[in-house]
Amino acid sequence: MSLLCTNSSQAEPLDVGDSVPAVKTVDADGKKVDLGKELSEGISLVYFYPKADTPGCTKQACNLRDAFEDVTGAGIKVFGVSADNSADQKAFAEKFNLPFTLLADSEGEVIKAFGVPTNPRGFASRQSFLVKDNKVIWRDLKAKPTSQAQDAIAAAKANS
Repeated sequence: MSLLCTNSSQAEPLDVGDSVPAVKTVDADGKKVDLGKELSEGISLVYFYPKADTPGCTKQACNLRDAFEDVTGAGIKVFGVSADNSADQKAFAEKFNLPFTLLADSEGEVIKAFGVPTNPRGFASRQSFLVKDNKVIWRDLKAKPTSQAQDAIAAAKANS
């Protein structure tokens, strides 16, 4: 886990206008996901959270779940990312009936590619990025668990 530790040389989070790096990981089922390809067309929300099935992370995921019809109606695909393994992500998704893709970034490759800070235990900061055709069009470096969906929808509408 030492790769995930925050240090002074950690890159800054991606900024609006930045291209998203091509990075691959696995989803909650252990299937390979080419995130670069997934983000190359359309609008996607990539949201980072510290740990599956913890109070704030559950609020954030359930906010997206409860507003999922509005989120998809705004044309947004959703990818939740944490350093949890596939089994933990799958259990989280099943427990709360999450209808979107959770990425198991246990090696921290996606977290690092987006420049998301981590704590010494490897937990990612709660940050969100809206990506359109592989470019960051909005970011929230202090994402709010209880309004994640609404904030992303507003940002998508403002950037359409």
